[in-house]
Amino acid sequence: MVMGVVMIKVMPGSEKSAYHSIKAISGVLDVYHIFGEFDFFMMLQAEGLRELYRLMEEIQDTSGVAEARTILIGLNNGLQEHEPTRVLA
Repeated sequence: MVMGVVMIKVMPGSEKSAYHSIKAISGVLDVYHIFGEFDFFMMLQAEGLRELYRLMEEIQDTSGVAEARTILIGLNNGLQEHEPTRVLA
């Protein structure tokens, strides 16, 4: 299983249609409307890298999408063998 985070910018006025089109893509777990440089933040899940790349292409080809940036998430990164990370306030 492979997961990814995608942040996208959409063309002005196409936020609603892009949101509904992307939300309907199989493998898109969550879509959040955000404010700032990007318009949407989403979580993807796929069986492998090839399928994740296909998902990313499908998102980039969605009508209204101007730009997409993807970050792959390593689910088994070795951190589980160590003390939990602590956040200092």
